[in-house]
Amino acid sequence: MSSGTTDGAAVLRDVLDRWKAAVDAHEPGRVADLFTEDAIFQGLRPYSTGRPGVAAYYDSQPLGMTADHRLVETRRLADDVVLGYAHVEFSFTDRPAIAVHLGVLLRREDGDWRIAHYQVSRLGPG
Repeated sequence: MSSGTTDGAAVLRDVLDRWKAAVDAHEPGRVADLFTEDAIFQGLRPYSTGRPGVAAYYDSQPLGMTADHRLVETRRLADDVVLGYAHVEFSFTDRPAIAVHLGVLLRREDGDWRIAHYQVSRLGPG
């Protein structure tokens, strides 16, 4: 994504598309590279900070897990900051899918957009 991009939705879509590709390929290091060094990460387990926690979280996910996302809202908070809200469905080979809401804060660093904050909320009962 060009550093001159001003459309928050396009920025968010690009980052989440790259995140999805890395998740679907079960490449936890590639997922972690999409995050800032000091990222706050809250999946469906206790939170972590930084890329090592992100990599460990995705490394522990089952092979064959995939993620599909749909943007719900975006806000361009500053030239180098985008807030996003998305619906994500994680699918598995051996159990029902899990639907979550995902809130992310993206920050542009060294000409590339990275996830500085990631938080999911599970939908429905359970």
